[in-house]
Amino acid sequence: MTPNDGPIIPLSAPAPRCPTCGKPAAAQHRPFCSIRCARIDLGRWLNGSYRVETDEPPDENADDDSG
Repeated sequence: MTPNDGPIIPLSAPAPRCPTCGKPAAAQHRPFCSIRCARIDLGRWLNGSYRVETDEPPDENADDDSG
């Protein structure tokens, strides 16, 4: 860099978007735009809509509450 290159202007990152609806994220509900979208996302995790893939076979005793 030479003195004649001018000032360095940092690139700004795009504003984060809500993963549920795509609206701009609100600071108090990050990464979501509202508590509604946060709860929709939580519900999707709890009912199994989102899953983390593994190579492990399903647990044979997953439904057994005998403990």
